Amino acid sequence: MESLFYLAEFDQPHPARTRALIKAHPEVRQLMTRSPFTALIAVGLVALQTGLAFWMGQLGMQYWWVSLFLAYFVGAFANHANYVVIHDAAHNLIFKNKTWNRLVGIFADLPNLGPGAMGFRVYHLKHHAHQGDYETDVDLPNHWEARLVGNSWYRKAIWLLLFPLVQLTRPPRVKTYTMWSRWLFLNIGCALAYDVAIVYFCGWAGFLYLTFSFFFSIGLHPLGARWIQEHFTYDQTQETFSYYGPLNLVALNVGYHNEHHDLPTVPWNNLPKLRTMAPEFYDSLKSHSSWSGLLFQFIFDKRYSISSRVERAKAPNEVMLTEAGVMGLEASVSDF
Repeated sequence: MESLFYLAEFDQPHPARTRALIKAHPEVRQLMTRSPFTALIAVGLVALQTGLAFWMGQLGMQYWWVSLFLAYFVGAFANHANYVVIHDAAHNLIFKNKTWNRLVGIFADLPNLGPGAMGFRVYHLKHHAHQGDYETDVDLPNHWEARLVGNSWYRKAIWLLLFPLVQLTRPPRVKTYTMWSRWLFLNIGCALAYDVAIVYFCGWAGFLYLTFSFFFSIGLHPLGARWIQEHFTYDQTQETFSYYGPLNLVALNVGYHNEHHDLPTVPWNNLPKLRTMAPEFYDSLKSHSSWSGLLFQFIFDKRYSISSRVERAKAPNEVMLTEAGVMGLEASVSDF
């Protein structure tokens, strides 16, 4: 069947650049460390969101518009930053012990109201290993998404608005592995307990605030453009993009996406240092400077569609960066 995406006849760009980067700048190994401080950020963010939910509960449902405003300008940024905490926990970049990383990820996931951290841990590592492989990489849209949404501006806007729900439809297409584990059940149990506690202590008004925050954090919001920035393109010569705008300050440098894919063992606080250490590898790449601008461009520019992604078939003799390669690279920080 003809691909709905840009079909690549070459491997993903990151393995070769990783080797060249480490050869040219062996000092980047100093950046492969862990950041326990990230766990404290998670504690602060969960406390902030829980406190605001309690406050909204005191105001009541008649102030839903305050909840909407607060979620857009505060809650979305808090939840989004916690997604970055979950992300670094998935790469074991917070603590050396994998169990502690999983626990931090589950804790940071609480204001999202649903159990996403452990599933993300499984599928995100597969994304690194098999970028653009439709049968393995759930970051790639479903074929039916691409056909249904196309490049219609209002359908793209609705797709972004419902993006958290759309993501749930992708894992079932992958049949080569499962995310079910005791850690997922713990994730589910903690999420349900937190939800019940929010409704009991904060009422449905507090629950509504957290729901708004969740959808804005990864949906129709400037922060939602992050998902477009990372791998959407209308020029198939480059399939991964970084964002170097000011929102990195509140998004824990998640915009440094090329840098992250090249060295996934570098925590969020060291990613700008990586770019500074090896400018010749990144200054020549196309990047984005505004998530807000990209959001409007994606919706209204017909060059962008849900098919604006690079797809590659798995090479018969293995891709250059296998899943074992990702795990091996991530294990290299275990000595720190």
